Amino acid sequence: MERNKKRHDTAAFCLGILLVGVLIQTAGWLKGDRLVFPNVGEILAAFVRLLGTGKVWKQIGTTLLHLAEALAASTIIGTALGIAQGSSPFVRTLLRPLMILLRSIPMIVMTVIIMVLTKYEKVPLIATFLMLIPIISEATCEGFLRIEPEMIDVYRMNSGFTPRVLFQVYLPLMAGYLRQAYVNAVGMGIKLAVTTEYLVQARDSLGKAVYSSSYFVEYAEVYAYALIMILMVVLVSETPRWIGTVYRKSHP
Repeated sequence: MERNKKRHDTAAFCLGILLVGVLIQTAGWLKGDRLVFPNVGEILAAFVRLLGTGKVWKQIGTTLLHLAEALAASTIIGTALGIAQGSSPFVRTLLRPLMILLRSIPMIVMTVIIMVLTKYEKVPLIATFLMLIPIISEATCEGFLRIEPEMIDVYRMNSGFTPRVLFQVYLPLMAGYLRQAYVNAVGMGIKLAVTTEYLVQARDSLGKAVYSSSYFVEYAEVYAYALIMILMVVLVSETPRWIGTVYRKSHP
């Protein structure tokens, strides 16, 4: 049953990729401009050509480094804030305006402010980190509030709130919310990192590469870079799940 479901999901995903290709071809036909909407074959050729160059892998590494650093920082801060919000209505109300601000402020405004306050090379990290905090903190807070009180009463009979209780009781019970927050943060994080790299012209990054390709009217490369980013999101978001599946199979 589960195997059939996986096959159906894979088939649906592949059909979704074909749908995207059809939409691009249709847009080019309606617009009558193959420069902006190149053929799918041209995009795939540019994709293969880019992956064959060492420069692109360096750009991917730079963007992934920005993403990893931002995810690590936002996970630590966001989880701490989420637990504080979940355990205290006062803290939850106190931080609500800040969370609304970080969640709703336009990316361009956030980037410009950070560009004024710090060095350009730090902007992709700081901007992405700040914009991801609400995703992590709100998921953590929601997971905290959804824990059954009876399950919390069990540890309270023998212990107070300690780091051991946090890692052995709270976080496992909140795992579903944290997992979904991670998936959302990865997808959002790559878009934010590339956007800020584009705005500040970060050296050896995907954002800089997209800027250069659009400047020289190489739209096939722009779509190819978009495809690379999509694959990055899929790989980074699904890798923990694959590792968990392999671990469970090897440790029944």
